[in-house]
Amino acid sequence: MDKIKELQKLIDDSDNIVFFGGAGVSTASGIKDFRSKDGLYNMQYDYPPEEILSHHFFMNNTEEFYRFYKDKMNCLDKLPNSCHLYLTELEKKGKLKAIITQNIDGLHQKAKSKNVLELHGSIYRNRCMDCNKFYDEDIVFNSNGVPRCTCGGIIKPEVVLYEESLDSDVISNTVKYISSCDLLIVAGTSLTVYPASGFISYFRGKNLVIINKMTTNYDKMADLVIDDDIEKVFKSLK
Repeated sequence: MDKIKELQKLIDDSDNIVFFGGAGVSTASGIKDFRSKDGLYNMQYDYPPEEILSHHFFMNNTEEFYRFYKDKMNCLDKLPNSCHLYLTELEKKGKLKAIITQNIDGLHQKAKSKNVLELHGSIYRNRCMDCNKFYDEDIVFNSNGVPRCTCGGIIKPEVVLYEESLDSDVISNTVKYISSCDLLIVAGTSLTVYPASGFISYFRGKNLVIINKMTTNYDKMADLVIDDDIEKVFKSLK
């Protein structure tokens, strides 16, 4: 059977679907991923991106962090692609119970999806480190240098940096949805980043589907593996 048709049948036959997505979900929207040959990790900076996007670097080199962050993480002008839009329709039908994303770009919300669990936070939420006052994305990306609160404190994006822990509520809900769904669709992620990748091991349902151009360590566990372009795959679904 054609793999797209097989995926379509799995979706048609399930009313308890969870989607787990990574950076590859947003590349069709013009957002670079991290680990592909053209990704952020293969670009040249004074510091490696994984060091810049760490807690200790933010605390000790805040100005340099924001220089990179504003230049490379600003995706406010990007729009949802076929994958985001398809998932929204699937949620409206009551078939998709949750979207779990490693992305911080907010594109699932732009596509009007409701139940989105953001493992690594969002560029759309920012808070003062001193008084906890909330700031939107425009304040941060349009600021000169390090964005500061009216109280003088440094504003920090609510994104999970390296060395920081994931939100405990997001973790518990992620485990709940993955462990109770019938169909888990994993797309656009190499499944190499821990702890996010470890959540897949909680799946106890009928069918695990992995959609990714490169192989993953979980391919052998999957009932269906589609090594094709995500945008192409979701454009083909009904």
